[in-house]
Amino acid sequence: MSCAVVPEHPSRSVNLKTKVLIAGAGIGGLTAALALLKEGFDVEVVEQARELKEVGAGLQLSANGVRALYRLGLEEALSAVASQPRGKEIRLWNTGQAWKLFDLGAESLQQYGYPYLTLYRADLHRVLVEAVRKEKPDAIRLGTRVVDVRYQDSGVALYLDDGGTLCGDVLVGADGVHSVVRAQLIATDRPSFSGCVAWRGVIPAAELPARLREPVGVNWVGPGAHVIHYPLRNGELVNFVGIVERDDWQVESWTEPGSVEECQRDFAGWHEDVQTLIRSVKTPFKWALMVREPIPNWTVGRVTLLGDAAHPTLPFLAQGAVMAIEDAYVLARCLARHPDRAAEALQLYQQARLDRTARIVRGSTDNARRFHNPALAHAEGAAEYVSREWSEPRVRERYGWLFEYNVDAVVA
Repeated sequence: MSCAVVPEHPSRSVNLKTKVLIAGAGIGGLTAALALLKEGFDVEVVEQARELKEVGAGLQLSANGVRALYRLGLEEALSAVASQPRGKEIRLWNTGQAWKLFDLGAESLQQYGYPYLTLYRADLHRVLVEAVRKEKPDAIRLGTRVVDVRYQDSGVALYLDDGGTLCGDVLVGADGVHSVVRAQLIATDRPSFSGCVAWRGVIPAAELPARLREPVGVNWVGPGAHVIHYPLRNGELVNFVGIVERDDWQVESWTEPGSVEECQRDFAGWHEDVQTLIRSVKTPFKWALMVREPIPNWTVGRVTLLGDAAHPTLPFLAQGAVMAIEDAYVLARCLARHPDRAAEALQLYQQARLDRTARIVRGSTDNARRFHNPALAHAEGAAEYVSREWSEPRVRERYGWLFEYNVDAVVA
């Protein structure tokens, strides 16, 4: 099959829009669609789900990701659904001893120009869907699974499970950790089990005591496990994530239900506040955390990847969704700067993102060891360890370079 697409040469008419196909309507795919539509590209998003709904989970958006979303015109919509935690603190797994880290609200604005937000993933997803459909009502094609991808010099063809074919000038694989686009054209997935299993759940804040409804991001650390909780949806919800070292569960799925009893066993002996959170999760979900080394290339011709399809990461720097948002924004900027040279634009996008995303992937793996260090087993060793590892200089060293990233300044 040959796709009739726009040729790459600088004399093409400005009335002939470059068509960009995006596989996957998650956070990264929708951000890319919005950014590209605003730049004047024609965009079609292919999504296998029959309805657009995100599984219940929270996410953290640091200033670097918020910058991109605000620049895409989403400040008002996000302000209506996001929480802005006052600060972060570390708590010790068994005693509950707390160490205040920094004021996330005022300091993020002062240092980086944008707030630090926590959001219910479904809320962010809805905001993006509405924004994309406002730009192009029929941009998102649901209930359609990509079964094959063919790259040609003249363009890209997607073969769909309903027997149809879509042609475009550019293809963006935003189809997640089990990416069909990556597998078909770019790289073989080579995951290995991290030795950690994650639990997650979202709790109505009204069902929790006041001390667990504080507008603060809390990280409980202990030997072999840690727990994170923070507010969502302007404090109406609380997100719970518990990560524990165990080797008997290796299913990498966000939608696999577990039980409260099993989760409690994983955190036996932990502080009563942690037990209260676990008891309040109606259906905790569990998934195995897999490790993947960063791949050295995620672009072939007019095909590229973004987000988890390009650089899946462990969740220990809270940058998974943010990386996808950054990718999407930078990708759109590169294509907008070189609309007649798509393959070159995709290479520029990859060059702008490759080192940063690899550093985040490796830094996330390193943070797992920090959160689960054996020194945290006893109060006397834990106090010294936390005071050292979460001192202001160490925290700024680990996070400053992440938060100060400017998506508008990385493309020449």
